[in-house]
Amino acid sequence: MRAPVLALAAAVVLGTAGAPAPAHADPPPQAAALAAPVPCPRVQAPQVERSPRPTPPPSVPLQQAVGGQALATPALVVPADAPKPPAVTATSWLVADLDTGAVLGGCGPHEYATPASVQKLLLTATALPKLDPKRVVTVTHEDLDIAPGSSAVGLLEGGRYTVETVFLGLLLQSGNEAANVLARLIGGPDGAAGGVRAMNAEARHLGALQTHAVTPSGLDGPGQFTSAYDLALIARACFADPTFRRYALTEQTRIPDQPALRQKGFQIQNENQLIYRYPGALGGKTGFTDYARHTYVGAAQRGGRRLVVTLLGAEPRPMRGWEQGATLLDWGFSLPRDASVGRLVAPGETAANGAPVASPTVGAAITPEPRAVAAHRVAPPGWAASWPFVAVAAALAGLLAAVLLHRRRRRA
Repeated sequence: MRAPVLALAAAVVLGTAGAPAPAHADPPPQAAALAAPVPCPRVQAPQVERSPRPTPPPSVPLQQAVGGQALATPALVVPADAPKPPAVTATSWLVADLDTGAVLGGCGPHEYATPASVQKLLLTATALPKLDPKRVVTVTHEDLDIAPGSSAVGLLEGGRYTVETVFLGLLLQSGNEAANVLARLIGGPDGAAGGVRAMNAEARHLGALQTHAVTPSGLDGPGQFTSAYDLALIARACFADPTFRRYALTEQTRIPDQPALRQKGFQIQNENQLIYRYPGALGGKTGFTDYARHTYVGAAQRGGRRLVVTLLGAEPRPMRGWEQGATLLDWGFSLPRDASVGRLVAPGETAANGAPVASPTVGAAITPEPRAVAAHRVAPPGWAASWPFVAVAAALAGLLAAVLLHRRRRRA
């Protein structure tokens, strides 16, 4: 009699509880009320002639959900009860906490877009740890092979410059020839092409799985894409380096004389207006190409918090890229410290297909995934979420009492 009763107990338990849920499974339907996607607030920009948008690669669902399932949307995703974010012309954007990694909100955070010169941040994240800033390098003819009319800092063929000067030319004046120099230095025998491969390897390591570099500078190339989420991962890696933080806040510097070439030096200024006009600005990077339109990455600190904003596909009117970034930073700072809709993954945490791998890099700050977002509202844990486990416990207790009662009757 004992075995049949225990078998009956097991059957009831399995029927009540179902199969064990995975540790990161989506909540059951009764615990989640899915709302329709919320359109991103947009401000109307003047009509401009622009090149056709390059065709992005097919979306990979796991890659689009890196950082949290709520981020896998082309629409708006913000914390529940958060104030409406400002309207901008950017086609996609994201605001995140540089220290905790919490994503505070975004618009199409995993949508493909072309990067323009914000790609120089990926080059910086790749090259900065590998190069001695005091090393003196000679500029070659190949380094100066850039698109006519594109941004250049003014390095000279045969000129000798420190690596630090080249980095400042890259970040302050968006020098495309400076990008070629740095890519060549880290590229080994394959030169700049090897540097681009190193950039793509660094993107995969950071978890920026929708980023693919074709040029080191961000000049348009077939198959070159990124996303607002990926840019936040890359920016976080850059701002973790004190040397980068110093470069990003440098307002002006001097490109030195070249006596051997009989050329005088000259002064350059930082093009990022955020550092001059936004209190607490930490710096960032601007970008523009005909394909990409205006792109922007900026960071600032306020009240002990450091936030970063990334935006892609913006038009400069009625607000320039850095101004759109500033309004989104203001919105981010207005949110509670524990607000989030996802998180920035740690380096090494995510496989190339978007699946999680072994433990993330030690020391990387990670926040838990959120329980409530505007686009996908999930009820917090409570009675509704825990009732199946209570029912199972009650069933077990009842069956155990029945077994004991039966045994007593048999003895009697």
